[in-house]
Amino acid sequence: MRMKYVLSEVLVGLWRNVTMTIAMIITMAVSLFMLGGSGLLYQKVGDMKDLYYENVEVSIFLKTDVQEQQRTDLQTKLEADPLIKNVDYVDKTEAYKRFQQMYADAPDLVNAVKPDQLPESFRLTLNDPEQYKQIYDEYKTSEGIDTIVDQSKLLDKVFGVLTGFQNGALAIAIVMAIAALLLVANTIQVAAYSKRREVAVMKLVGASNWFIQAPFVLEAVVAGLFGSILGLLALITLKTVAAGSSMAALEGLITPISWSEIFLTFPLMAAVGGLVSAVTAWVTLRFYLRV
Repeated sequence: MRMKYVLSEVLVGLWRNVTMTIAMIITMAVSLFMLGGSGLLYQKVGDMKDLYYENVEVSIFLKTDVQEQQRTDLQTKLEADPLIKNVDYVDKTEAYKRFQQMYADAPDLVNAVKPDQLPESFRLTLNDPEQYKQIYDEYKTSEGIDTIVDQSKLLDKVFGVLTGFQNGALAIAIVMAIAALLLVANTIQVAAYSKRREVAVMKLVGASNWFIQAPFVLEAVVAGLFGSILGLLALITLKTVAAGSSMAALEGLITPISWSEIFLTFPLMAAVGGLVSAVTAWVTLRFYLRV
């Protein structure tokens, strides 16, 4: 009987303040959508770093007048370096073949370059790509070396932009979460004020604080759960729209987000939405309304 009463009061409370309830649900949905999206973005950027850094190479380009002995000594030193996983020597002929493949769409440029104009190089795969600086410091003054190029320097710029998106999404999620918390607190205060006489009567007849607070707390929890469902639907819609648009072409560059990863974010969104709403409602009732 008590549970039936509590549930009926939850439904009545939600309908009584229907406009504020809808606003609370929408605000919670937006904040949880941003939270889930930023979480997926953090995960994908991490996966992208692992994927790209596994294939990062450090290129050591030799001088055009490098001596055979200098090249041999350098190769021996590189192969013995514990920081280096693999050493691939690229001579002028191989460099020209790669150049032709890279600029196959620009035949005039390819015809303007001769094989002997391209430098010999060593392509290094490191055990830890982030140790490029040590490789650079070690070999920058070695004889026969012209320049040392690290692909991760470019990737760092790309990941820097993505990290900016991460932080921006997270900041928006935090702002929306604060707005949702304030709206939850305000909605609960209004609901409790509208039922102040019923609350006073229940306290006079000896009803426990838990029994009095339960309908208000559950109202907030229900709103949080509905918000998490709407947040999940927004993520699903975003992936569906992105899959059918020009963004689908980026899947070869960006690690795609799978459906399972999206659905696995829902328990987290629901838990955050429900728990935060419940705690906010309980604190509001306890410290503001003194129920």
